[in-house]
Amino acid sequence: MNANPLLQFEGPMAYDAIRPEHVTPAVDELLSGANAALERVVGPEVPADFDAMSAVLAVATEKLARAWGAVNHLNHVADTPELRAAHAGNLARVTEFYTRQGSDERLYAKYRAVAASPGAASLSAPRQQALAHWLRDFKLGGADLQGEAKARFATLQDRMAELSQAFSNHVLDATDAFAYYATAEELVGVPADVVQGMREAAEKDGQAGHKITLHFPSYFPVLQYGSHRPLREKLYAAYVTRACEQGPPELDNSPIMAELLSLRQEESQLLGYANYAEVSLASKMARTPAEVMAFLRDLAHKARASAERDLAELREFAARELGLPDLQSWDIAYASEKLKEARYAFSDQEVKAYFPLPKALDGLFKIVETLFDVAIRPSQARVWNESVRFFRIERAGELVGEFYLDPHARPGKRPGAWMDDARERWRRPDTGRLQTPIAHLVCNFAAPVGDKPALLTHDDVITLFHEFGHGLHHLLTQVDDLGVSGIAGVEWDAVELPSQFMENFCWEWDVLKHLTAHVETGEPMPRALFDKMLAAKNFQSGLQTLRQVEFGLFDMRLHTEADAPQRVQAIADEVRREVAVIMPPPFARNSHTFSHIFAGGYSAGYYSYKWAEVLSADAFSAFEEEGVLSPDTGRRYRSEILEVGGSRPALESFKAFRGREPSIDALLRHQGIAA
Repeated sequence: MNANPLLQFEGPMAYDAIRPEHVTPAVDELLSGANAALERVVGPEVPADFDAMSAVLAVATEKLARAWGAVNHLNHVADTPELRAAHAGNLARVTEFYTRQGSDERLYAKYRAVAASPGAASLSAPRQQALAHWLRDFKLGGADLQGEAKARFATLQDRMAELSQAFSNHVLDATDAFAYYATAEELVGVPADVVQGMREAAEKDGQAGHKITLHFPSYFPVLQYGSHRPLREKLYAAYVTRACEQGPPELDNSPIMAELLSLRQEESQLLGYANYAEVSLASKMARTPAEVMAFLRDLAHKARASAERDLAELREFAARELGLPDLQSWDIAYASEKLKEARYAFSDQEVKAYFPLPKALDGLFKIVETLFDVAIRPSQARVWNESVRFFRIERAGELVGEFYLDPHARPGKRPGAWMDDARERWRRPDTGRLQTPIAHLVCNFAAPVGDKPALLTHDDVITLFHEFGHGLHHLLTQVDDLGVSGIAGVEWDAVELPSQFMENFCWEWDVLKHLTAHVETGEPMPRALFDKMLAAKNFQSGLQTLRQVEFGLFDMRLHTEADAPQRVQAIADEVRREVAVIMPPPFARNSHTFSHIFAGGYSAGYYSYKWAEVLSADAFSAFEEEGVLSPDTGRRYRSEILEVGGSRPALESFKAFRGREPSIDALLRHQGIAA
């Protein structure tokens, strides 16, 4: 057992050594330890004391969480049939333990005793917050349930975890299953580096032509630049019908969505809530589903005139300049790119040449070092793919945190971009030593082609900054207690504040000029090109805002309406008619790959992106007022937002930094939308 890398907790995980056959033995040992710790901590030998209970239970469950987190991570970034089977074979066991722990009446009573003890008032503010969260989560975890209701609640947790994993697997498998080998004639207009990558991918398969997949860096440049309309239609149709009833039945997510929604509704009723949205909001800043939907509809109202102008301009341009009088969904990205080029005299492809990944990364690190008084250094760790890099963050020579960066798309890796924690900051009660945090930063950028470095679009750069903002929230914390350290314990509708905050730097010349070096000449981006980009910044911002509102409102309605399990597509259509101005074709099934709400943490919470964007835009306005690269403002932001993590309510942290309540004005100004 000592050779099992999942049971080694000194330093970062040895990811390259983890094999599917390690999973079950590790889970066996760690679950045994966690169960023993649970029984011990509820017994008389462990007093109702924060430290005493943490030394027994948290030590055991933290090891389980780290090992299972590593398995889950590999399942997302290096999927194989064997690993998937090992993950699936243990998912129910791990879920059952956490469900049982979260609803254990004896443990709940002991934590209530801690809260009622004379020493509770002298607990540090972070510990008081952690204790409040635990008591709340016990209620949400079914601790107040009895008998059959408690048993049914546990069954629901197991089944919902299984369904979410199946949803995610179907999306990955449907994405990986598609390949089209295009001729050179079909790829007219597609950037040369993308075409070369497609040709190399086809050669690896022993095929003629150019391999196009449904991974974003492969298919989207065809939609954006390809002048061959039938190919655009083919790829668009394949993308928006993944994992639905129009494809292989075994990958259809329709029954999974219906069952998940039904089980979430049943769970909410067991807990005494009217619907799952109320359960979700019990731990968020927003108070009621009605408040969220009013916020989204107000934002839709403010953005609608701008969106209608955006679409009218696009239709007129497509008809006049592109010979497309019947603009279709598969034409939108192509026509938008052509309109942007015509209006602002630049293309995304021209911009991309100035953003080699190494240069963009170096520039990002310099900004973070300047603002937050840290140093970022390359480091060594055992990784799951040769393209993954590892770094350490230091302050005054002391280790603050470490992170992996996995930048490129590849088969077996789920689409999208995300940050998750490999290890939390924690003053360990078993050793007394400070455990520093570790993060995974995962993106799906196009891989390098030939002997040139990978090139990022400006949108890719924004994504990189976004995920790094999440990483900073996790890594720069100065809180030493599990559950409120870093990103843990932060209300979900505030968790995007640091990530969206970082995006703003991508639009500042004093920042951007340090991120660029032309891939051929090494020259920095000309100011004239940046000015064109800035002029185009709010190009179609109305359409983009309505798109996010549509997703948020769809999510909230799914989780408030009793008949939603039978009406998923109908609700999607109704929401679209209410707020959207672009209507996709009837065959589109975007909900079937909406992993955020069916396989992620955003169920009845997708609105969080726009909610937190109000906070992030307003927070960034302090830098606009005081200096975009002001170290003083950066250090204040670090101390009041990043370092405190979830140890106090997000609104308190925002007010401590900004000196007032948040205002929507900065967001509307940044997006060029009139209040």
